[in-house]
Amino acid sequence: MSALRAEAGIPRAAAARGAIFFAFWLMISGRDLANLPVGAAAATAATWTSLRLLPPGESRLRPLALAALILRFARQSVVSGVEVAWRALDPRLPLRPGFVAYPLRLPPGGARSAFCAFSSLLPGTLPTGIDDAGVLLVHCLDVEQPVAANLAAEESLFMRALGHE
Repeated sequence: MSALRAEAGIPRAAAARGAIFFAFWLMISGRDLANLPVGAAAATAATWTSLRLLPPGESRLRPLALAALILRFARQSVVSGVEVAWRALDPRLPLRPGFVAYPLRLPPGGARSAFCAFSSLLPGTLPTGIDDAGVLLVHCLDVEQPVAANLAAEESLFMRALGHE
């Protein structure tokens, strides 16, 4: 049944992606009418390619959860960036670098890879790899900070935004 549902979502996904690609084309090329046929062809080719490389799936992007994720990410980036700078510049604040193991809940695939890329943008932490059991090894500046708890909160928001609950 899920295969039928995925096939039914292809026209909607194609229309949405095509509109996004065409809008992107308009942003980079201007609104000259002479460019519209080339833009339409480029958007069509990009849409076809995106549907082949990333077919529509079960997950549904949730705009409110995505907005919450973006806001939390922005807040975390500022707070963590200030903390990293403070630790780097103040010799009295100890650095306790090391690795923290975090068991991922996302299944292997694109969403897990996207989360690892997303979490690598947070200051003070750097995902270094995933073992066979699905445990993410994260290098951090201070192993006594709640790194695993922060990753769990980020992963929960990420999963909610992508519709993986």
